[in-house]
Amino acid sequence: MMELTDTNSSAIAAEFTRARTRSGSPAMGMVMTLIVVVDEDSAEAAMTNARKATHEHPARVLGVVLGNARGRAVVNAQVGTGAGWGGEAAIIRLSGEVVKHADSVVLPLLLPDSPVAIWWPHTPPADPAADPLGALAKRRITDAAEVHRGKTKALQVQCESYVAGNTDLAWTRLTAWRALLAASLDQHPLKVTSATVTSERTSPSADLLAAWLRDRLKVEVTRHGSAGPGITEVVMHTKQGPITISRSDGRLATFSSPGRPDRPIALKRRKLPELLAEELRRLDEDDVYAATIRSLGRPT
Repeated sequence: MMELTDTNSSAIAAEFTRARTRSGSPAMGMVMTLIVVVDEDSAEAAMTNARKATHEHPARVLGVVLGNARGRAVVNAQVGTGAGWGGEAAIIRLSGEVVKHADSVVLPLLLPDSPVAIWWPHTPPADPAADPLGALAKRRITDAAEVHRGKTKALQVQCESYVAGNTDLAWTRLTAWRALLAASLDQHPLKVTSATVTSERTSPSADLLAAWLRDRLKVEVTRHGSAGPGITEVVMHTKQGPITISRSDGRLATFSSPGRPDRPIALKRRKLPELLAEELRRLDEDDVYAATIRSLGRPT
């Protein structure tokens, strides 16, 4: 990647053009812009995960590293294509007064006539849609499970500030769980009287799953703790007996239901690039997530 020091948006955009020319591909076929907002310690890992996600969604990835907001405004960047990227990438390091106006640096670098998504890998703003960078995006992706402190509070804050376009990877982690639970009730159309969700003590995904079951089934859902990893068991109680999906190793689950033998089901915990790629497949509002997070935000 080309190093640019004490630079600006125009120079970064020009370097994108030169990088494409050097690679022999003036048009990269990119479908979106993905903004990744990180601190310096998290930048390398976050950009690696974003690079893997661009294999499915070729994008211009703008890694925005927010430094100390004091002192003279300085913009440094690394810009390039190739090296495993499905599009092109820039790591933009901001320090000084410009940290408070990061959107003014990013706005000229957005691909024209294409959607914008933004991802905070660790600590998101309290209101992603009102954040200056978040306001540029159609899809705003947070991850309550990866905040450094206060995972449960982080999810509650997202409940309070939810608007269309917000989502959280704690919800994305539930895709397979929700599919299996829905399929189990298709196979056993029984009346569920109550449910339990067992997981690690602090698990935003388990909180969301409990809220989803409560909202969909209109029953009481109880949370229990376990050693993990992640969610380890969901039980839906019926008069005919429990319907249980139990996963103790994070890879293989056991499905148990009334009157039928137990059977194994693949239920592997997915890695961040897979979760991010899933979220980038759809940029419209997720109505089910919206109903779930509103349910979670209501007092029980």
